[in-house]
Amino acid sequence: MTIHIRRFIATGLAIASFALATSAAMAQSYTGNWQVTVTQSQRSNGTYCVALTDNGSYGWPHSGEASLIPNNSQYPGYFTVIDGLMTVTFTYPSGEGDCCDFFVLTARASNGRIGKGAFNYLGLTDNGFVAFGKKDGC
Repeated sequence: MTIHIRRFIATGLAIASFALATSAAMAQSYTGNWQVTVTQSQRSNGTYCVALTDNGSYGWPHSGEASLIPNNSQYPGYFTVIDGLMTVTFTYPSGEGDCCDFFVLTARASNGRIGKGAFNYLGLTDNGFVAFGKKDGC
């Protein structure tokens, strides 16, 4: 009887450990301020600060509002993380009377960390590299 109880406890601990490890991995969030550096661009090289709110509001578990700090009211944005790829999109008035130009950051993302990727400013046809710094780094 004691052997069966020990096996039951050992099995229960293994299952509980697996469940806690899985939920901890899922709990990683991208909410925070991220320093973003754009390089090798024709017009947009520099360092920016991007604020992300990871609340699933754009249909994916890791998605939500994005804003450029301090210009958050001027240029609305959103982000999604799909299969380890983050896309952050901001819209800008085009100056031509139509809707928008798009400022897009695309980078690898997993476990609450964002890496390096590509920068595109659609409308100005400007491309480059992007590197995300540490969370709450700006």
